[in-house]
Amino acid sequence: MPNRKRWLSRTVLGIGLASFFSDLGHEAATAILPMFLVSIGAAPAALGIIEGVSDAISSFAKLWSGWYSDRLVHRKPMAVTGYILTGIAKASFAFATSWVQILFGRTIGWLGRGIRGPVRDSILTDAVPAEVKGRAFGFDRALDTLGAVLGPVAALWLISLVSFRTVFLLTLIPGICAALAFGMIVQERRRETVQPKNFRMSLSHLPKEFKRFLVAVGVFGAGDFAHTLLILRAAQLFTSANVPDASQRAVTLYIIHNIIYAAASYPIGAIADRMDKRFLLFIGYVLAGLMCFGFLYPTSDYGFLILLFSVGGIYIAIEDTVERALAAEMLPSDIRGTGFGVLAGLNGIGDFISSTFVGIIWTTVSVNAGFVVSGSLSIAGAFLLLLMVPSLKSRKT
Repeated sequence: MPNRKRWLSRTVLGIGLASFFSDLGHEAATAILPMFLVSIGAAPAALGIIEGVSDAISSFAKLWSGWYSDRLVHRKPMAVTGYILTGIAKASFAFATSWVQILFGRTIGWLGRGIRGPVRDSILTDAVPAEVKGRAFGFDRALDTLGAVLGPVAALWLISLVSFRTVFLLTLIPGICAALAFGMIVQERRRETVQPKNFRMSLSHLPKEFKRFLVAVGVFGAGDFAHTLLILRAAQLFTSANVPDASQRAVTLYIIHNIIYAAASYPIGAIADRMDKRFLLFIGYVLAGLMCFGFLYPTSDYGFLILLFSVGGIYIAIEDTVERALAAEMLPSDIRGTGFGVLAGLNGIGDFISSTFVGIIWTTVSVNAGFVVSGSLSIAGAFLLLLMVPSLKSRKT
């Protein structure tokens, strides 16, 4: 029973609020981005390239920031800098006249996300006891996704009143709030000075079980495309069926996706603290594959699409919460930032591969070909996880 009182600290709350405000602005911009790109004449491949390239840049930033943060006695200033960069970058979309300018702004924003991600996860890991890390990560994901729910809702309301460009400008407000929340609420204990390791040495010291875990994550990640492509797919299905307000219906589906994500994140974290995290993550990876295969059926039936978007929300909640909680169990404290950076970087590389090539395959071959490739990689990653990673029930760091 005492564990229930120990996990929700000021630091956990501050990190959760920063995630909430940051994703509020991010998802407001994301929800209208596909339609804005169409309005300036960009093809579906442009969205895939934007998502993929920015994720790739973010991956390198995550690798560097995770490793560099292990050398610092205070990590918090790095995270605050990342939140500031992300907030400014989203607002810059308001001045774009081509998809290349969107790509540049998105890249800067994802550079900020790359800087802050491993640092945030390391501070969160250090802030809670080992046996309740799943709850802490689930709480962070729940607040993050609450922002992801309210962001598209706000975007839908705002686009009925103002232009796309004005909505992008307004995302600067939650971006600033995110930086303030992290800077003013989060408390970080001074870390003991550790012997600096070069990047290669830090990588070599990562546990073998964690490296095997990364193989499964990498295969799954190669099929885990950005879900903004789902908004575009739904809008296409509604448009082809002559459904009025196709774009608004597609964004509404994305809101449902994020509501499910937000609602599931904390319960999944609590479940993860009580069972084999590896098997729970396996279930999430399988659900991702099933969602992709479900999109092979080209229907505008709203109920069926709600089901697919809901499955997407559940598997993302499992992936985001359990991958990080499982990594926290495996990583020793002196190279924890490096490990989180490698995990986040690998996920970013996977996003680059999946989002870029799904967008290209979608444009040059067919949308179904893209979903088949993604679904197959998701299922392959799930079974590699069971085969290569040992069970780590209730292991404490």
